[in-house]
Amino acid sequence: MSDVLIVGSGPTGLTLACDLARRGIPVRVLDQRPGPHRESRGKSLNRDGLDAMADLGVLGRISEVGRELVLRKYFDGTHVNDTRPADLLFMGQWQIEEVLREHLASLGVRVEHGARVTGIEQDPEGVTARLADGGAVRAGYLAGCDGGRSTTRGLLGIAFEGTTEETETMVLGDVTAPALSRDVWHQWFTSDGGAMMLCPIPGTPVFQLQASPERDAGGDPVPPSPEGFQRLFDRHARMEGIRLTGADWLSTWRVNVRMAARMREGRAFLAGDAAHVHSVAGGLGMNTGIQDAMALGRTLGAALTGEAGAQVLDVYEAERLPAAARVLADTTERHRRVLAAVREPGRGTEAGLGLTPPGPGPGRGPAQGVGTASERERAWIRSGAPGRA
Repeated sequence: MSDVLIVGSGPTGLTLACDLARRGIPVRVLDQRPGPHRESRGKSLNRDGLDAMADLGVLGRISEVGRELVLRKYFDGTHVNDTRPADLLFMGQWQIEEVLREHLASLGVRVEHGARVTGIEQDPEGVTARLADGGAVRAGYLAGCDGGRSTTRGLLGIAFEGTTEETETMVLGDVTAPALSRDVWHQWFTSDGGAMMLCPIPGTPVFQLQASPERDAGGDPVPPSPEGFQRLFDRHARMEGIRLTGADWLSTWRVNVRMAARMREGRAFLAGDAAHVHSVAGGLGMNTGIQDAMALGRTLGAALTGEAGAQVLDVYEAERLPAAARVLADTTERHRRVLAAVREPGRGTEAGLGLTPPGPGPGRGPAQGVGTASERERAWIRSGAPGRA
């Protein structure tokens, strides 16, 4: 029996797995996908995310893969100015996952793909996850790191409270644009509030596309398509002769501001998007999930090594639930700032980077005034207590 079963192998689940494995804690990682994806998705690590990668010992490899980028702003088709954000390293989410997956393998753990969890049962000694193929996995604790549509959260009966804005959407995709410069993140905005952005994914010919959606005669968003991407590019960029090709990952993003009512149910925990979703402004989603993972790793490590009592398990939710609430409020404000900024020539997504990131990062201590664990136990976890030899 493993000490910890992790459901989901995105950046949150892989970060948690690496942290536990380096402490010598037996861990298994299940993912319902048949194999690793190659979708850009979350595409930047901020200072907190980079600090976590350094703590895990993979910052060197991450730095080889990622790159800093200039944000090039255009307004109504005209290049206005360039800005360079500080403390951001850009790369595709799949590239971050690849580095973490390779590091996890070096620690003796491999992701088990094609494993879909359909049931969760708990007792005083552990957790049993029932699988779609009829099998079962037994562990001391379970961590649901399976995204905003978390199966784990649903099986645990944890409410996902908040709002979804159905009309405020954005289309996304991975495309190639052979004649377009890959030295900058292109951001085209128009005086009517429209937007089209193409961010180069390093080491590949791919750009991540983000754009205001096309709308039908009734004003409803049109689903993303390769043809629609080209029309949107022509409308915003106004660059003749550039054709978008190779559209692969296509998706629609809606403004979801939701948070789990709790991040712990007995021996089961939630982390990352399974516990909170919010605006993409500021690029805090993946980075906040990574911080969740580092906090949960410290908490479970403290409980499993016997260096702290079982009550130390309360620390994780006490630290991360208030931090998640602050992230939701902060990113909502960042989103408002970005929407206002892009109507001014020369301003763009950097308007969402100007606020202080909320919540404690790795090793920065829990939220104030919450929780039931003793200050001694909180301090023990904050110190980065060592795992098993």
